[in-house]
Amino acid sequence: MLNDLRFKFYAIMNTLFPILEETLELSEKHQELVRVIELMRTDGLFAKYGWVGNGRIPADRELLFRTFVAKAVFNMPTTGDLILRLKADRTLRALCGYDGIVKIPSEATFSRAFNDFARDELPQRIHAAMLGDSIKEKLFAHNSIDATAVVGREKPAKKEKEDTSKPKKKKGRPKKGEQAPPPEPKRIELQPNRSLEDNIKDLPNQCDVGTKRNSKGHTTHWIGYKLHLGVVDGDIPAAAILTSASAHDSQVAIPLMQMTKDRLDTLYDLMDAAYDAQGIHDFSRLLGHVPIIDHNKRAGETIPMDPAKKQRYNQRSSAERANSALKDNYGGRFVRVRGATKVMAHLMFGVIALTAAQIFRLIG
Repeated sequence: MLNDLRFKFYAIMNTLFPILEETLELSEKHQELVRVIELMRTDGLFAKYGWVGNGRIPADRELLFRTFVAKAVFNMPTTGDLILRLKADRTLRALCGYDGIVKIPSEATFSRAFNDFARDELPQRIHAAMLGDSIKEKLFAHNSIDATAVVGREKPAKKEKEDTSKPKKKKGRPKKGEQAPPPEPKRIELQPNRSLEDNIKDLPNQCDVGTKRNSKGHTTHWIGYKLHLGVVDGDIPAAAILTSASAHDSQVAIPLMQMTKDRLDTLYDLMDAAYDAQGIHDFSRLLGHVPIIDHNKRAGETIPMDPAKKQRYNQRSSAERANSALKDNYGGRFVRVRGATKVMAHLMFGVIALTAAQIFRLIG
């Protein structure tokens, strides 16, 4: 399968690009868009959006999806900017499938299509198919897991009031002769015995306030969400999950490992000290992987990492590079939609573009 992908890469570089350049002016970004389009597998995914015989024939949803990918590739802030660029850029217009300015859909049409794609989680499905169609048979050494802040443009959700009908737990130690009630199982303890779908549904995803300590030791806050990525060698995003900004990174480690395991084969799971929990170590080993997780100095003690593991742990920076690339180059900083479903769809268009770019860089 990887040889087929390599053949496609050289066919694009040596055959398709020269043909396109005879009639179109291809910049580096245009060429990148062509590679993304060639790598996306969309067979049958857009059939449900076709005309059913009543009313006006809808705009071609596959072309609209391709255009949203172009928006991410060109790092455009808004759909209005995208439409203006389509009107001015003949090459981009042709690559997106529109043969004239009058054929470009209105902003309202783009908005309705985006809502459909977000509702059906179409970007996530196409991203998964892209991995399965191109690098499924390749063995990757490292799966690096990390999260990044996603600033939203909406008010944080109000916190639910405590249920006063439930009896409150008594503080302090139980009296002599009394037996303490068993503690409620933590999320990380429940996750290994649940499916990926159930684990994702259990994670909070409403907009709220997040807090983190930056590299200089200062505490920062933001309103919005967190995007959690599992990134394999070559800085290729293999898994992505969106949660509330307040969700702790460790709560998403096991679902990310489950998602990556369904798509690709890896050997090592790399995470920073925020993920240092016994349940995460155990689940990684259950998958047949080797967990390399930085020690969390909870009691002030420092446990040095084995030199061989430390050398592999340095590969964890691939997740940080992927997060930075998504924000700086593929629209990750331009979240203009509201609600977790739409925010995730917007980010996934960027993840699709980033994934294709890194796959072609890996085999090029």
